[in-house]
Amino acid sequence: MAKAKMHLGLDLSYSHMGGRWRMPGAWEHASFPDVGTYEELARIAERGLLDFIFSGDGTGVPVTWRGERDAAVEWGINWPRQDLNPIFVAMSRVTKHIGYGLTYSSTFMHPYYTARLLNSLDHVTNGRIAMNLVASTRQSDAENFGFEGLMEHASRYERMEEFIDVCNQLWASVEADAMVWDRASGRVGVPSKIHDVDHNGRFFKVKGPLNTPPSPQGKPVIVQAGGSPRGIRAAAKVVDHAFAADKALDLQVQQRHAFDEVLTAIGRDPSKVGILWQTPITIGKTEAEALARREKLLTLVPLEAVGAYLSHNCGYDFSRLPNRFSLKALNEEIIATQASPVGFVHELIHSFGESAEMTPAEFFEHGRRNATGYEQTIAGDAQQLADILEEKFEATGSRGGFMLGHTVEMPADLIGITELLVPELQRRGRFRTEYRGRTLRENLAEE
Repeated sequence: MAKAKMHLGLDLSYSHMGGRWRMPGAWEHASFPDVGTYEELARIAERGLLDFIFSGDGTGVPVTWRGERDAAVEWGINWPRQDLNPIFVAMSRVTKHIGYGLTYSSTFMHPYYTARLLNSLDHVTNGRIAMNLVASTRQSDAENFGFEGLMEHASRYERMEEFIDVCNQLWASVEADAMVWDRASGRVGVPSKIHDVDHNGRFFKVKGPLNTPPSPQGKPVIVQAGGSPRGIRAAAKVVDHAFAADKALDLQVQQRHAFDEVLTAIGRDPSKVGILWQTPITIGKTEAEALARREKLLTLVPLEAVGAYLSHNCGYDFSRLPNRFSLKALNEEIIATQASPVGFVHELIHSFGESAEMTPAEFFEHGRRNATGYEQTIAGDAQQLADILEEKFEATGSRGGFMLGHTVEMPADLIGITELLVPELQRRGRFRTEYRGRTLRENLAEE
């Protein structure tokens, strides 16, 4: 019996931030956002037959730490960024098969604009676009869109569900065979195949239809990373494939079970909906080489930068920590601010128990290992990494795969993935040996 095959994405969200840009295996004569480096990444990733390249995004400069942006700017913490839409277009023009996943926020964006943009990008890439839909939890992002504070946690997901419902209606508003382009008669489209949306909901009012030709994929692939109980329910409703955090294997197994239960309850087949687990990775020809590369992570940034990173991603100013505190009380404070309840502090609770107490020094020492990716980064040779990925893949249902990223050195680690890890997975029957689909959706549907 053939083994289930993994899908592999490359997450390049942080490859130019947090000190990674200066590591020995990174580019020496280019800096963000040099489009040539991105085009080279695309070529390398496609040689490795990866499914798609992905980037997270944020639209604000981190200001949560001490209420100022100085540390983030000085040390490159979630800054600088830019919309990778045009860069992904450039990458798509030097490749033929690999897909591209952009991140947009349903908390701040409007569904008509977003649906139209993604449809257009799907045409430019010949059906290779995915959208990572996020419910935003960062104060600096919210302020740039006119919000005084963060939207209430459950409301963010209600808005997300309505947002993607409108997008789906808009993508369906022009039927697949609506365009005729008849040169003899001059007819362009069939009026009966164009439909109004007439959506009037809690968050959005949209007449429709889209004024674009139908998407080559029918609609772009949708991924989303809700990890809280409410987020999992939203993801089950909106995604083609879920995106999930790197965390302990038992927590991943729990999330897969919870996700399957919700999918079944709403009438979706869990076997058709994969989870792509975020997996920081560094690979070497030997284990010693990979471990040495991972050790460099602890030298990337000072503690001030660690504080800026954790505060931004958790939505809580950790510079205000008392001399001693309980993890339970701290997480309750974070939840009260409407930030995510399943972030770094939640992971500490899983490791040490909610009654555990810490000092700021202890907290930031754990935080350094989290913020740099050290704790989460899997390091080893090709056989070791393939063993780990196979174990995780089977334990979480053999559906989906991995979003490889948060690498130590780029492009060195990507070259290692394509030249060392991919051949090992192919030898085990766990990864494709050629692209068979025409679109990203078709390639992700391969089992």
